[in-house]
Amino acid sequence: MARMTDSARVEAFSDGVFAIAITLLILEIRVPTARTGLDLWHALGDEWPSYSAYVVSFMVIGVMWVNHHTIFSYIARVDRTLIFLNLVLLLVVAALPFPTALVAQNLREPQASNVAVAVYGAVMVGHAATMALFWYYVTRTGHCFDDRVDIRAARATRARFSLGLVVYPATVALAFASAVLALAVHFVLAVYYAFNQTPVPTLSPEDR
Repeated sequence: MARMTDSARVEAFSDGVFAIAITLLILEIRVPTARTGLDLWHALGDEWPSYSAYVVSFMVIGVMWVNHHTIFSYIARVDRTLIFLNLVLLLVVAALPFPTALVAQNLREPQASNVAVAVYGAVMVGHAATMALFWYYVTRTGHCFDDRVDIRAARATRARFSLGLVVYPATVALAFASAVLALAVHFVLAVYYAFNQTPVPTLSPEDR
């Protein structure tokens, strides 16, 4: 069996954290009980806050994983600082099932839902901050990238990678006006990042 490189080991560990976090989300959806089929339909419908929180967070973590994988496909080596920055990033990923459960349990309550979705937004602010810090470090010197990456062009993408530092704090404020709308914005942002993420800039074969 071929020995994994250090970057592959870090990505494999990260994949495990992503997999556990995304699996834990489904545990918050309670299996309802009912005496008749009609009662069961009503009980299933009553679980809509859990379904909503699950779908949003599944999309959020899924997109985080895709973007994390994309970046690591260009990282050839890791150092101690990058490993710790990746651990901080995973700390936020692993924490996301908690605000998801908080939202699922409180989305029906007018005031409690505002606080729950605000907490959700605060966790996403943490993710945006750790992701921006991670990207800043890997583009600072480019020593972790393989020779395909255009380091200068990669540095120019820092502002776009940091967009969440502006958008996610706004969702915290929006949560106190409308918790449901703020949660919907999180879903829309996840879809946006899924289809409009900045690719890692690469050099042409002649420039490598």
